[in-house]
Amino acid sequence: GWIDCPPFGEPVLRFVPSKVFLGEAYNAAIEPGKRYSWKRILRQHKDVGLIIDLTNTTRYYSANEVTRAGLSHFKIPCKGRNEVPDAEAVNTFVYETHRYLQRSKTSRVLVHCTHGFNRTGYMIVNYLVRYCGLPVTQALAKFAAARPPGIYKKSYIRKLYALYHDPTPFAAPAVPDWKRLDLNGTVDDDDGDDEEDDPTLDRQENAAPMTNDDVLGDAISSEEQIELQRLCLSLLDLASQSRNLSFPGSHPVSLDRSKLQLLKQHYYFATWKADGTRYMMLILSYGCYLIDRKFEFRRIQMRFPHPRKDSPLPVHHMTLLDGEMVIDKHPETGKLERRYLIYDMMVVNAESLVKKPFSQRFHGIESDVIRPRHNDAGSSGYLYKDEEFRVRRKNFWPLSSTKLLFQKLIPGLSHRSDGLIFQGFEMPYVCRTSDSLLKWKFPSLNSVDFYLQRSGDTFTLSLLEKGNHQVLPGASVSFDDSVDPSTLENKVIECSWNNERQSWEFMRLRPDKPLANAFNTYRKVFNSIKDNITQEELVEEIDRTVKLPMYKEKDKQFLK
Repeated sequence: GWIDCPPFGEPVLRFVPSKVFLGEAYNAAIEPGKRYSWKRILRQHKDVGLIIDLTNTTRYYSANEVTRAGLSHFKIPCKGRNEVPDAEAVNTFVYETHRYLQRSKTSRVLVHCTHGFNRTGYMIVNYLVRYCGLPVTQALAKFAAARPPGIYKKSYIRKLYALYHDPTPFAAPAVPDWKRLDLNGTVDDDDGDDEEDDPTLDRQENAAPMTNDDVLGDAISSEEQIELQRLCLSLLDLASQSRNLSFPGSHPVSLDRSKLQLLKQHYYFATWKADGTRYMMLILSYGCYLIDRKFEFRRIQMRFPHPRKDSPLPVHHMTLLDGEMVIDKHPETGKLERRYLIYDMMVVNAESLVKKPFSQRFHGIESDVIRPRHNDAGSSGYLYKDEEFRVRRKNFWPLSSTKLLFQKLIPGLSHRSDGLIFQGFEMPYVCRTSDSLLKWKFPSLNSVDFYLQRSGDTFTLSLLEKGNHQVLPGASVSFDDSVDPSTLENKVIECSWNNERQSWEFMRLRPDKPLANAFNTYRKVFNSIKDNITQEELVEEIDRTVKLPMYKEKDKQFLK
């Protein structure tokens, strides 16, 4: 197969698709006219500056010889056979090649697997879809025109359509005539024509039950992580804090009696506090990224059409959202569905909204993010239903609706709520701890995140102080008989306060958090616990607050 396989195709943009070239160790087995070495590459394509090796072996040639000749070489091992390159390999390929092409404005990138068709084509097509905005069908055709007959493995083509939620029917080309035997004289399994289904295509059907601890999205390289972290900080006007790589999202503070005055001084709205998982979302034209509390990015395949028809880009680029992931349970069928609730928008298409009032940011979520998706759903053919989760705006209500939130909304939710959030309607977005963003939790669920450590035969609870975990003196924690504390050692755990025992009780593990709460946060939560503002007291206090002239005037302004 390899000997009769055409050595390379025509350039696709600045990519040169090629079969693997062989070192001199193979010369004895191959007649001179059939040999194909990296030196021949340089004679044929003098402008090649980077070689991407997708084979799952190092036996074909020496990468050191290539680099000594002045070429850059980057290896992304992909198994071939019936295994389509995994998402992390694709993300790495797209990132590394795009970075190289931006840096070098004229050089080409040679991409090879064993034969230069399936794995090579799969990677190049992914690039064309993400960075050139081509539909899968056009990207496949572009590669096939440059490297006939193109990708011929059905599982690879099917995965491309599934990955980009494209329902277009397809037919794979016939297997090329040269595709018979490998270099050892046997049927080539490394990049063969076996059409057994890729098992990863069925991962949705075989998925484990949903939990809030599930890891969503696909991994990206450490280099791309750093680049996106810096971009995120820059979008939030935090570029000067580039060394502080902690999660930049706004954190509420616990509502204690001293904070009740804020409700009287500023115009607040209220919403339920979902017991889900916190994520920010960065939307770029070539991909979307979930950002967890560890400030780690994972790529998800979603579509966010641009709100303006006259935009040169059909989709959002440099939009930054804040929200939480919940798992809704259908009340009748019991079916679980993951949903991302967007409650803030800090940047929209590179325009910073951080200093804008929440009222403007809140309305922008609907007009700039949600509505364009709804309008596009019936016209583009893109399968929004195949995305990993649904997206909606989280609603906020006037402060006067607090009682109704307790009586009707929270009991009717299809996911768990552990309290309320109070958001100043005219306030800017405050990164990290926001003293004006308030949370009230049901007393039994008011909690602190500790770092659990062992000291001899006992366990200690630690909090964050100046970047390090330090033991909270005199604090103790109890565990249910079904929990083995040793499995939680050196991990972050969420604990509630037992007033009768005057000790902490283990609630759950927090795998989404790398660090415990800071001592300052602990003090605020504990003050809230000691204050013990009951639901009844809160409703009574708010009933008095909303009768103030300021609220009556603002209600007329915002509740037209």
